[in-house]
Amino acid sequence: MGELGPDEGAENTYSLRPGLQHRFKSSTVKECIHAILKEKLANVQYIPEEMPELTKSLSETIKDRLKEEGFDRYKMVVQVVIGEQRGEGVNMAARCFWDADTDSCAHDVFMNDSLFCVVAAFGCFYY
Repeated sequence: MGELGPDEGAENTYSLRPGLQHRFKSSTVKECIHAILKEKLANVQYIPEEMPELTKSLSETIKDRLKEEGFDRYKMVVQVVIGEQRGEGVNMAARCFWDADTDSCAHDVFMNDSLFCVVAAFGCFYY
């Protein structure tokens, strides 16, 4: 009594690929990042002492928002860089070892008169 036979019971939940509705969509992620940056940084002035806390807060906000999008079984990594706007150029790069079929990334740049902010979000599927 109460035991499951060989043909009964829970189905295997192990999957090698995410379903189409749960794939990491770069366009959706970029829209989320853009909306958050526009909301949080529109009138912010660059004050060096405040930037470490702001970068942490932005990365947590973005990561939480991406989790709400329903990318099941994805590990989210969010990198935020804020710098003072001086009219100089900045180059950034990232390298990852991942599965090109399931993993992806998105990025966005925000600038105002005082600062620039570059956000990169990486979604890596858990097998």
